[in-house]
Amino acid sequence: MKYSFFLGCIAPLRYPGLEAATRLLFKELGIELLDLKGASCCPAPGVFGSFDLWNWLLVAARNLSIAEEQNVDAMVICNGCYATLQEAYHLLGKPERLEAVNKVLSQIGRNYQRRTGVKHVVEVLMQKEVWDKILSLKKRPLGGLKIAVHYGCHYLKPSKVRGHESPETPYHIDNMVKDLGAEPVEYVDKLMCCGAGGGVRSGNSDEARQFTLTKIENARKAGADLIVHPCAFCHFQLDTGQQELLDQGLLKEPLPVILITQLIGLALGMKPEALGLNLNKIPHNYLSRL
Repeated sequence: MKYSFFLGCIAPLRYPGLEAATRLLFKELGIELLDLKGASCCPAPGVFGSFDLWNWLLVAARNLSIAEEQNVDAMVICNGCYATLQEAYHLLGKPERLEAVNKVLSQIGRNYQRRTGVKHVVEVLMQKEVWDKILSLKKRPLGGLKIAVHYGCHYLKPSKVRGHESPETPYHIDNMVKDLGAEPVEYVDKLMCCGAGGGVRSGNSDEARQFTLTKIENARKAGADLIVHPCAFCHFQLDTGQQELLDQGLLKEPLPVILITQLIGLALGMKPEALGLNLNKIPHNYLSRL
């Protein structure tokens, strides 16, 4: 089993621990991750795609063409990258659109034939043979941990394009948490945005932080020890955003944030430092209980 690993921007530039944890986990699972040499920003769906759909699609198609050269699907650990690349794949299902894109790509010696597509890391992990192997490798019990699951917007919507679970009642990551021995907790506004999406963080950082504050306070009230999520960009907002709220005196009790591959890595007995947990701004104070 092989995938082209599309890193996106946040993981390599701000939170390299997310990349490290994913690579370490997949090596343990025997799944090969191929580097996408020459890949660029996806580019961002909410900002770039809203203002210039054509050039957004061209850049996305160029990235997809690099993965196609390796004859495998691209895999992402960011909901924003997923939104762009998966929706580009969907839009290029129309032959006339694909032809128009390739006419431009040919000017830089590239071509995309839509033979390979895009997988979110959650989709890869929840394949039965992969998940069964994960459960067989569990070494560290996570019992006693209460975890608030944050799905993020682009992982779930638009549901007709994503096509993997209900955007109103998602359950896959909750089930993963259960299988790993922890307890997923329900909390108010569970499906609320992290606050960063659609350029909100760039355009109105105070409003973005209010979203984050609401998420954290609601998860805290539900008794959560930490938040698990499937998205590097949400990780940035929920971790860095909390530090900003602490600096402003608006948040009293922060909540650690963790990517799903990091959580699985912990369950498999991997060292927190190897998973990049020490690189977060919000300390992972629950680790002493594991």
